[in-house]
Amino acid sequence: MKISIITLGCKVNQYESNYLEANLVRLGCDIVKLSENPDVAIINTCTVTSKSDYQSRQFIRRATKIGCKLIVTGCYAQLNKKRILEINREAKIVDNFNKYSIIKMLTNINECYTLNYSKRARPYIKIQDGCNNYCSYCIVPYVRGKSRSIPPEDIIESITNYEKNGFNEIVLTGINLGFYGKDFNHLNLNLLLKDILLKTKIKRIRLSSLEVNNINEQLLEIMSDSRLCKHIHIPLQSGDDKILRLMNRNYTVKGFVKKIEEIKKRFNDICIGTDIIVGFPFEEEKEFLNTYNIIKRLPISYIHLFKYSPRPFTNAYNLPSNKNIHDTKRRFNMLKDLCILKRSEFYKYNIGKTVDIIVEDYISDKAIIGTSNNYLKVITCKKDIPLKSLINVKLKSIIGDVAEGDIVN
Repeated sequence: MKISIITLGCKVNQYESNYLEANLVRLGCDIVKLSENPDVAIINTCTVTSKSDYQSRQFIRRATKIGCKLIVTGCYAQLNKKRILEINREAKIVDNFNKYSIIKMLTNINECYTLNYSKRARPYIKIQDGCNNYCSYCIVPYVRGKSRSIPPEDIIESITNYEKNGFNEIVLTGINLGFYGKDFNHLNLNLLLKDILLKTKIKRIRLSSLEVNNINEQLLEIMSDSRLCKHIHIPLQSGDDKILRLMNRNYTVKGFVKKIEEIKKRFNDICIGTDIIVGFPFEEEKEFLNTYNIIKRLPISYIHLFKYSPRPFTNAYNLPSNKNIHDTKRRFNMLKDLCILKRSEFYKYNIGKTVDIIVEDYISDKAIIGTSNNYLKVITCKKDIPLKSLINVKLKSIIGDVAEGDIVN
């Protein structure tokens, strides 16, 4: 059976699609592109913005035109069953909470196995799902439910299996990592990390994203271990306290700044990323400039930018939207330019240093590309190094949006 799996959205969705693919391949299915006339198309959708809604519908229409059996799952499918059936009344819609039932649906076999399969050289491992925060703009708790943690023994088993299969890095991911273990007794993210360090030998452990309130002294102490990647993504969303209150973000700008400065002081070479939403209701020039100036001042290495997108069911949905599209676009572009500058400064700071990279892809007959411990994209002229390898590279220049260097023996 030929199956195409299309994935939109977050790292959790990507993990879940990889899990489906791994088990379907194990059971004899062939994974193909949508253009290769599959027997079945699985669309794992996203609904975090109106743009992701649109992209989800696009893929559903493309699969419908091909005429294959269609299975739609993920966050868009969770809230838009009627809309999907209007596009394809034969589509099978699978609940987010029953996503792995697709395996039995297609193979009539109910067994699923812990992974050691990934097309990525740095595989994701989901340790947690759902969120209890209910930020006023965010639809995720309505489509993913309350926070639920994966048992630590299952996580350890997954990491060990990847390690045995030659992987050198895993990326711990979830909808809100800071909630890990709160549904268990006497367990939290810090204890999980200690357990992973004690019971596995994987060389690099990366955290995907953490809220600023979940970063405490104990976590920073754990991050001092050389196996923890010096890279942390901490969403800010806005640099204005009024907007943060409207967003139901439970921290202040002052508290955020203090934590970032503390992290940078402790780990000088660390890569710190953040998220910013532009155009949230009641954001005027003053509030925007507060955000811009905070980002300009802080040691931020990169920014994920989003234009505010009203989501149904959320508390912000009925707030008056910003009417001036031109202002939102101008502000977005200002932050985009700042993001490019920040990223360039971080890369320039690392030139001359030796970094370890995971080899992720071959970009030509003579060059490879990989990711460093502190999240630099690095190319080097070498073709006979296996994917997933961990190598040292001395950085010498910047080419476009990547660093270039020479392999150090």
